[in-house]
This record gives sequence, structure tokens and C-alpha cells, in this order.
Amino acid sequence: MRVNLFYRKGTVVIKGSVHVPFARWDERVKVYRALAYKYRDIVEFLRQEGIEFEDHVLDNAIPSPVYDVEFDFELRDYQEEAVERFMRFKRGVVVLPTGAGKTIVAMEVIRRLSVSTLIVVPTLALLEQWKERLSIFGDVGEFSGKKKELRPVTVTTYDSAYINAEALGDKFLLIVFDECHHLPSEAYRNIAQMSAAPYRLGLTAFPERADELHELLPELIGGIIYEKSPDELVGGYLAPYEVVRIHVPLSREERELYRKHYGRFKRYVESRNIRFRNIEDFQRIVMRTGSDKEAFKALRALEEARRIAFSSGKKIEKLREILEKHGGEKIIIFTRHNDLVYRISRRFLIPAITHRTEKAERREILKKFREGKYKAIVSSQVLDEGIDVPDASVGVIISGTGSSREFVQRLGRILRPAPGKERALLYELVSAGTSEVRVARRRKSRLRL
Repeated sequence: MRVNLFYRKGTVVIKGSVHVPFARWDERVKVYRALAYKYRDIVEFLRQEGIEFEDHVLDNAIPSPVYDVEFDFELRDYQEEAVERFMRFKRGVVVLPTGAGKTIVAMEVIRRLSVSTLIVVPTLALLEQWKERLSIFGDVGEFSGKKKELRPVTVTTYDSAYINAEALGDKFLLIVFDECHHLPSEAYRNIAQMSAAPYRLGLTAFPERADELHELLPELIGGIIYEKSPDELVGGYLAPYEVVRIHVPLSREERELYRKHYGRFKRYVESRNIRFRNIEDFQRIVMRTGSDKEAFKALRALEEARRIAFSSGKKIEKLREILEKHGGEKIIIFTRHNDLVYRISRRFLIPAITHRTEKAERREILKKFREGKYKAIVSSQVLDEGIDVPDASVGVIISGTGSSREFVQRLGRILRPAPGKERALLYELVSAGTSEVRVARRRKSRLRL
């Protein structure tokens, strides 16, 4: 019996009276059907069983030339090792610190495979950055809300790829997920599931998620095939670093306000007998806000308490001391909220970058920071992920989340070696006597540094 394989709206349709373990019988059209990401497994099963088949799944894949190009850089030994490991399995996740050149690993994989390739990134800023780096391969396509261009090498965002997953699913043989820790979310995982791409590469500095959905990555992309921590690359490829945590006291007035607001949240939690063991426990409180006014008030109180801890006056004074101490060095200041970004920007006359900053303005700020015309910049979470930030030797975390990934990404912003750079220094300012202390301790306990 000869089997025929077709792609239909995010699935592989199997015509023929052969039961394939990865597929289910669709009574409506009398065929076996599986989500498209099982395509490679289906083909391997049919070959192992000696079953003849005609494969039409990727008939619509974009033709791709052989990429006989020369890069203007040489791969570092660990990048070469990561590429070799990928070429052995042709699927899997590569974990490298921010600043270690994950994009270069992807570019070498694209060159070696020379097949139609879709790169999925979190933001439009990263889309532009990838397009610029990939231009060595020729005309790079963009599939976004602004453009719908499909080329042998195309860059898209997670949002656009999710909305158009069915249409994109049979167009590419290689799919690269940048910052792949985003992929397992309930919506974005459809991008991988509806794609028939047999070759899959995930890139991230920190794959783990608080909701533990990273456990889906081996099924969606493949398991971790190569991993290096910052400490493993320090000295040879990344600058030696030191993390300095400074506990900053609240003022008397701030302390009283903090206790008032945090106490309200704590009383609500205790009255409902809620215990925080994971992120789902907190999300249950969020879900209650639609029907429980007290839950809404409790969360508002918690947010106000956090705001006080994140942006205390003495943190600003400590920042002033750090700026004076490291005058002449390049400094990146990280905060969680935009209002604190603008407050610091006005206070110290430091250029600010937030999600509101226009692309041209952001490029100009980063250009002048690279050239040394600006010695410091301040940003919210915009610079945490992926954006190519010029070298700096000092980082200051004024406020952040409990995410270990966020911390690793911020550390990575100052780890790039540079002429005359002996070490990188990351200051972490924590408000004493607040939940920030516990959050910082928990974050550090999960780090692989």
C-alpha cells in the first residue's frame, strides 16, 4: 500500500490504510491526520517500516539557493561546537549567555543547511536587527504587520507567526526561534506545532520559565543540545565580572507607606489561606479580581508597595554615588517601570530608552553610547532581550522582577570584552526590609552562574 502525505492547514494528512503512531483518524474525511510538527517523525516511521510513500508536505516550500557566502568573522570554538552539535541532530536548543553570539551560530547553521529559513523573534526591533545581520544572504524577507514578504530567508515576530501559522507552516525547512523561552506559551506554541519544518533551532540565554512550560521545548524544538554558562566563557570570551548587591534602607515615610500597602495585601492572602508555591498561585489571585473587589484592592496595594520599594529616594541617591564613582565609564541603568526611567533621565540628564522611544531615536542614542558621546543610558525592560547593545563596563539594576532570566540578560549586557576593559561590574540595589530582599535571594538561588 502506497501512502501519500499532504500539508493541510497546520496538519499533515496521511492518505492510505496505514496506521501511523503520531496521527489520529479523522472520521470526517477518512484519513489519518497529525499536527504538522510531527512530519519528521512520520517520515522516519514510514522509512523504518519500509512503507512506500509520496511526500507532498513541503511542495510549497520556498526554493533556496546554496549560500556560498563568506562571513566577515570567524566562529569561536564554542560557537563551532554548538553548530556541529546542531548539524548532528538538526534540531534542538542552544543555550548561550547574552553577548556570546547566538546569532552567529544561527547564521552558520543557515549557511550549512542552505534551505528556506524562517527566523521568529519577539519584537520588531529584533526583526530589524536580524534582517541587517542576515543581509549577507541576499534579500531578506519580512513577515510582519507592516510587510508580508516571503524570501528564502525571512524574519517574523512571534505575534505575526502565530496569527499566520497555517499559511507559513509549509513554506520553510528550517525554523529558528530566537529567545525560544517565549515559544511554549499557550498561543505561541502553535507556531511550532503547525509548522512542518523538519529542522528546528532554538536560541536562548535562559530556557527555564517560572510556569515550567519550558518542559515543552524538547517536543516543540528539541532538547538542549549545547549549553555554556557565563562563568564558562569568562576570561576568554566574556569579561570577568562582579555582582555587588547593596541593601538600601527606605526613608521613615517610605517604610510606613510600604508596610501599610504590603500589609493590606498580606492580610488578604492570609484571610483566603493562599500559599505561594509557584506562579500559578499568584495568577489565581489575578483571576479573582474580576469577581472579588478585595482581590483587586489587594493587588493594587501590592503594586503600590512594590513601586515604593523599586523607586525609593535613597536608591536614587545611591545611584548618584555610583555614577560619580564610575565617571568616565560606560554605564547602563536598568529599571522595571517607565516612570522611574524618566525620573532618572531628568534627574541626571541621561538619555532614556523605553518601548515608547522611536526606532530612529533609539538607534541614535545607542550609536552615541557606542561612540562614547553618551557615558550612560537608562532603560526599562526594552534592552533586556536581544537588542544589540554597545559594550558597557558597569550595570546598575534599580528594580526588576524575580526572573533569573532577566538578571542573566542584564548581566550579559556588560560582559562583552573591550580594549582596556579589565572587568564588568553589576550593581543590584535592593530595598532593605521589603519583599525585594526575598525576591533577589530566590532569583540568585536559581542562577547557573
